[in-house]
Amino acid sequence: MIRSCTFLAILLLNLAHADAQLLLNANTNPSLLDSHWDASWVSVPDTDPYGYGVYFYRNTLVLDKAPEKYVIHISADNRYKLYVNDQWIGLGPARSDPDNWNYETYDISSYLKSGENIVSAAVWNFGSEKPWAQLSLYSSFIVQGDSDKETEINTPGNWRCKQIDAYSPVISNSESLGTFIIIGPGDNIEGDKYPWGWNGNDFNDADWSTPVAKFRGSPKGIGTGITYALVPRTIPAMELSPIESPIIRKIDAHIVKRELQEYTIPSNSVRTILLDQGNLVTAYPELTLSGGKSSSIELGYSETLYNSSGKKENRDKIENMHFKGTYDIFLPDGGNNKLYTTLWFRTFRYLQLKITTGNDPLTIHSLDPIFTAYPFEEKAWFESDNDLLNKIWETGWRTSRLCANEIFYDCPYYEQMQYVGDTRIQALISLYVSGDDRLMRKAIDDFYNSMTPEGLTLSRYPSEPRQIIPTYSLFWISMIHDYLWHKPDYMFASKYLVSIQHILRWFENRIDAESGMLGPIEYWPFVDWASAWSWDNEKRIGGVPLGGQEGNSSIITLQYAMTLDQAADIFSFYGQESLARIYLNEADQLVAATSKNCYDHDKQFFADTPEKTEFSQHANIFAVLTNAVPEADKALFTERIIRSEELIETSYYFKYYLHRALIESGLGNKYIDMLAPWKEMLDMGLTTFAETHDLAGTRSDCHAWSSSPLYELLATVAGIRPADIGFRTVIIEPHPGDLKWIKSGVPHSLGDIEVDLEFNKKGKVKGSVTLPDGLKGIFIWDKQTLDIQGGVNKISMLPLDLKYTRE
Repeated sequence: MIRSCTFLAILLLNLAHADAQLLLNANTNPSLLDSHWDASWVSVPDTDPYGYGVYFYRNTLVLDKAPEKYVIHISADNRYKLYVNDQWIGLGPARSDPDNWNYETYDISSYLKSGENIVSAAVWNFGSEKPWAQLSLYSSFIVQGDSDKETEINTPGNWRCKQIDAYSPVISNSESLGTFIIIGPGDNIEGDKYPWGWNGNDFNDADWSTPVAKFRGSPKGIGTGITYALVPRTIPAMELSPIESPIIRKIDAHIVKRELQEYTIPSNSVRTILLDQGNLVTAYPELTLSGGKSSSIELGYSETLYNSSGKKENRDKIENMHFKGTYDIFLPDGGNNKLYTTLWFRTFRYLQLKITTGNDPLTIHSLDPIFTAYPFEEKAWFESDNDLLNKIWETGWRTSRLCANEIFYDCPYYEQMQYVGDTRIQALISLYVSGDDRLMRKAIDDFYNSMTPEGLTLSRYPSEPRQIIPTYSLFWISMIHDYLWHKPDYMFASKYLVSIQHILRWFENRIDAESGMLGPIEYWPFVDWASAWSWDNEKRIGGVPLGGQEGNSSIITLQYAMTLDQAADIFSFYGQESLARIYLNEADQLVAATSKNCYDHDKQFFADTPEKTEFSQHANIFAVLTNAVPEADKALFTERIIRSEELIETSYYFKYYLHRALIESGLGNKYIDMLAPWKEMLDMGLTTFAETHDLAGTRSDCHAWSSSPLYELLATVAGIRPADIGFRTVIIEPHPGDLKWIKSGVPHSLGDIEVDLEFNKKGKVKGSVTLPDGLKGIFIWDKQTLDIQGGVNKISMLPLDLKYTRE
């Protein structure tokens, strides 16, 4: 998209206020939730409804006076950007599916004035090149006024529209980049064909068309012939904040380090300019240009640079490194101070400008990124005398922010897909650090909406094509269990009880009668990207342990047993004790069968299958978490899991479960010693945490499943965790290791929980724990407990052995 550069000043003034215009759970017209809308879905006439296209819509509102309130509801397929009087108001719809198609509600009154007003929207459909996370029916657009006072805004009404031929797709696919990428195309924008000033009052739209009405808008659950079942958006507007411009690091072959200031490329020249943002970001690039008619500008985006072998090195390294990435193409029309930006955001640390000028010189005035992500607020904190932990906190939170938008992302550069396995960890982090549960609730509901007739969730959603990882359906139940323990919204979780039963029944039907373990598992029985479980091009799957497909996998059987325990906890809370007992009994039987078939008495480890030819950390982690290992043996057993070189090692992702086993075994004070892989990433110059351990070959440099240390620093090191369902009471049990002091806090529905503690070499702890009014709990230190309550609680405790020595 192109705008005049005067819009940049307007943008900076108004982005901070954009969220105020988006109304969530507002007191809007209730009939819009139980009746067909007056407005219709519309499209631009004589266009391909399924193919690539960018469409602009305009509506001229003439008002006697500026209204105190003017509420509209809007949606589109694929997406829209909304403007009022040349000001960018919002974008959407929040990603969903046709059976639950989101619409946004805005009060645009503060942008309206007496006289003529222009409400406009850019709508686009990426057609066959759309992101895999973008579900779609066909190009369409709808606007509905909230009441009789806003009927002029209804589509089709007075709207005018046009397909914009200035746009065409730039394809960066798996073949061109040499790796899997499914985020949609870049933008090729021809300035000569662009309708400058189209969303302002002075533009003449006389040659634009009247939109074609297709069918009336319908809320979910109303009517027949359902296309888009409209539901109100439940998450806030994405953050849009200006950030510092990147610095120039290389011009052609010359390495430099200087700020990007006004820069002119002479006529009939070729320049390649490499820029470094300093940190990985997700942002809309704003490129302001003058002149340069017949020039071509290719703006590329990459997480890192590559050596001559196509491998990654230290992410700060510039010399002898090469650029590879996605890109956009801008073709200036020769005008002055023209601002080019993209329809969708880009992910980058490094940018590359490849410029070819014609007979006119080209001036680059600025390149200003506008950061975007879900608006999580960093309400938790963690400080200590170990600077590594402070750096891990900063980097982990950046990773988590970039992997959260309208859905949780596995990674922002390559896929932008919401997977259950990743999302469970991301959701816990967001609950602990921000206290904001809205994106977690949406994710749980998204996966619920993906349920298949046979009783499983899809592994990722929204998604086209469909994918099923049965183990991820189990983790969806774990997510609900997590939510129930951390948030006191019991009605929300109760919605999913029947679906939980369906999933568990699917697994129950696959128990092998002879072994008592799970038999063959269809689809993709993914566990982890362990190096030993590589991708199989013939089967088109990877990350699958021995027995995953063939049956009798100790890993998947014990994960199922763990999930049954969690389900029993859920159903017991809701008063369904008989079902809870059934699940507990089934879990015990699965654990007993796995122990009988897979425990190797010589190695003193659980094998991955009864044949006992392969052993992994994963099987033994679940053995600890399901109590297949006796309580008295857990500490020594878990230490052996960590030390053993015979076991297949977990990835960053599955280390979350390794750390859970560590805590379950009473070894929480060893957690900080487990952070060497995260130090290695920081030493390699990463500004976010990577997908896999192979830092030279890892695809993604930003994967939030690797950010689990944020959760552990709060829940394990600071020791703040719920004591019961709904977080009605709290346990504070710090595991400082060798730390001398900790200052930490976590948001709670009643207020902040704060920990300020010092530790000496003799094992004494002193300091304070502050709880919000109405919250009670216990402080645990070396198996000793102290009751704590709302207000400041002074702490001074000796270790148990020293206490008894003194007594």
